[in-house]
Amino acid sequence: MKKLIRKTVPIAAALLLASQIPAASAKPIPQLVQKSGRYALMVDGAPYLILGAQTNNSSNYPAALPKVWPAVEKMQANTLVIPVAWEQVEPAEGKFDFSFVDTLLKQARARDKRLVLLWFATWKNNAPHYAPEWVKLDNQRFPRVITNEGKTLNSLSPLFQRTLDADKRAFVAFMQHLKKVDRQRTVIMVQVENEVGTYGSARDFSAAAEKEFQQPVPDQLRTDLGRDNSGSWAEVFGKHADETFHAWHIARYVNEVAAAGKAVYPLPMYVNVALRNPFNPGKAGQYSSGGPTDNMIPVWKSAAPDIDLIAPDIYFRDHKTATRVMDLYSRNDNPLYIAEIGNDQPYARYFFDTLGHGGLGFTPFGMDYTDYSNYPLGAKKTDDEIANFTELYSLFGPMAREWARISFEHPVWGVSEPVDTEGSDKKLWNAEGSESDAGEKNPEDYTQRIDLGDWTAEVTYGRPAFWIHPPKGNTPSSGGAVIAELAKNEYLVTGLRTRVTFSPSHKLEGRQFVIDRVEEGHFDDGKWVFERVWNGDQTDWGLNFSSNPHVLKIKLASYKTE
Repeated sequence: MKKLIRKTVPIAAALLLASQIPAASAKPIPQLVQKSGRYALMVDGAPYLILGAQTNNSSNYPAALPKVWPAVEKMQANTLVIPVAWEQVEPAEGKFDFSFVDTLLKQARARDKRLVLLWFATWKNNAPHYAPEWVKLDNQRFPRVITNEGKTLNSLSPLFQRTLDADKRAFVAFMQHLKKVDRQRTVIMVQVENEVGTYGSARDFSAAAEKEFQQPVPDQLRTDLGRDNSGSWAEVFGKHADETFHAWHIARYVNEVAAAGKAVYPLPMYVNVALRNPFNPGKAGQYSSGGPTDNMIPVWKSAAPDIDLIAPDIYFRDHKTATRVMDLYSRNDNPLYIAEIGNDQPYARYFFDTLGHGGLGFTPFGMDYTDYSNYPLGAKKTDDEIANFTELYSLFGPMAREWARISFEHPVWGVSEPVDTEGSDKKLWNAEGSESDAGEKNPEDYTQRIDLGDWTAEVTYGRPAFWIHPPKGNTPSSGGAVIAELAKNEYLVTGLRTRVTFSPSHKLEGRQFVIDRVEEGHFDDGKWVFERVWNGDQTDWGLNFSSNPHVLKIKLASYKTE
């Protein structure tokens, strides 16, 4: 198992940013802050954890909102993630209508919810479906991508200034309106475009694109990627030239849109990713070529400095692939935020892994009652699985602010149940992703060990709270745990359907180990409130977390016998 280690970071410097706002503003503008590779999303001047709920794509109209808020409330989400489409705010060129945005803001404030708004414009999953009619029906003015065989795809090319200018003008108008009407800072982040890239071709092969493709690769990109050789894209990047070229131009396009918006209202801005499979990626064009897929992250970091983070959309159900994606997108130059994840039961447990990576938040997709399901990527019915996220958010909601602060200041770890089982499905998948017989349960498959330095935490699944029965997993797989180091030998621990057992590492060899104290409690306005001490049966067999929420603060100790 991979060890997840984060370095301790003081928060004082980040908090100073809260004062750097205009005097007329009621609250500070949300900011993404970083220190030594650790990140926090600052909202109202303090770290914020997004417990998100994203609507279906076409729920972005006032008439649909009565079917949105009940799902948000039932989940106990603190943030609604919802699109704002170019076609709805600029139906006629140069004439803007932000009435939906105003309605949304009013209703969110009435429910004490924050918003992350998704700008659906030039790209929404490859195509311009959410662009205005006057854009998507004028291929002369706003050209599409042309394949190497001369076929026109329904994907706008990033190489034409007229398209960029039109998108940028609308986005700037949108951000100007937000600045004017949202002094309460209800909106905390903005996503620029949606799952950018092109299916069906590695890049644009139009005459204009071909001319650009023959030009020298920009010095900035060569320097940032450590390429010593100069020349055309084909000369510098060889077989990867087409995809790299497309990624550079899409990223530059998106960055220019974001930079123009930030110039009027500097909210944190991000892009989301239609992922390629990290273990079996296929060829560019089979997945969304030009997007910030794992192989193109360095290109995007070079081309799009005004994009604050790259956020994966996870629809891989299996543990091995989902957690590998998190490893790839949790970087010193990129905080992890799960911008979308499937809303079916197997995805819920990845919340713990997200927090273990110091994640800014977690947002299941399709959480409304508009009678739409993206099964098999998600659940067949929203109500079928909403409880799986409610239990997570009810556990972390009362301490969301405190967890965000702890995660920014201290090392954190998080894991979820690694064997994939879904209800009556009898197939199991071991740690290597291969199929195994459901009757052959190896306790090691349900055991994870986390190196905490002086201590080791063993996390196991499917055990009774009393006695030493070996782990055999939950059915369906649903357990997980998080640990935060508060001080030397002191940890905050919580989880669901799991056992966490602490033992000394080799660094404490020759010393006796004891659990000094285990407190159950909760946070109230940032302060720990003691409820009771766990001891005896509650600690002799490890710390057992059931389906009911428990938050523990533990103190470990060692001593010499001579």
